[in-house]
Amino acid sequence: MPKQLFRDTLLAQRVQLSKDQRRCLSRAAQQALIGSPVFQDAACIALYSPTRGEVETAMLFSAARRAGKKVCYPRVVGERMVFIEVDDLASLGKGAFGLLEPQEGPGVSVADLQLMVVPGVAFDRSGHRLGYGKGFYDRELHSVGFSGVLIGLCYGFQLLDRLPVEAHDVPVACLVSEQGLFFPLRSSDTSGSP
Repeated sequence: MPKQLFRDTLLAQRVQLSKDQRRCLSRAAQQALIGSPVFQDAACIALYSPTRGEVETAMLFSAARRAGKKVCYPRVVGERMVFIEVDDLASLGKGAFGLLEPQEGPGVSVADLQLMVVPGVAFDRSGHRLGYGKGFYDRELHSVGFSGVLIGLCYGFQLLDRLPVEAHDVPVACLVSEQGLFFPLRSSDTSGSP
């Protein structure tokens, strides 16, 4: 199945979630990640601002800040992304593609990020991610030597057996949904514990 057909099908399914369903599933997914050693051990993390019904990240932000972690969000600059430290979600404003982005603040090198949480339209059991087709995350991860843990945050129905893969696609090390953590590069056991 071509990538665009996967996108169309899964985006339509995501849009059908009610606000209550989205809130409940997002809460469960975030709690699963917050309770994991991979989140607890990271001192500097990157989150995303959800759009189009993506899994929320506000609980992750709050838990990270309470724990004294440095939290960054991406800002699109041309064809690249830069990561900016954020102390307050109210400081985010509309940026590229209508997404909420940091308007100002100290930049953080991708090499300094110990954990990066990324959205996706779909993920597969090998950790491959299907985004919106712009390639921002893949470009950034290839160019700067990210050595932290790459986490895909999604709803359970977004985890598929197999996606079409291209040479530049960067797989995630861990997938998190309302069903818990799944480590595709370690095992096929979806009960997952780090």
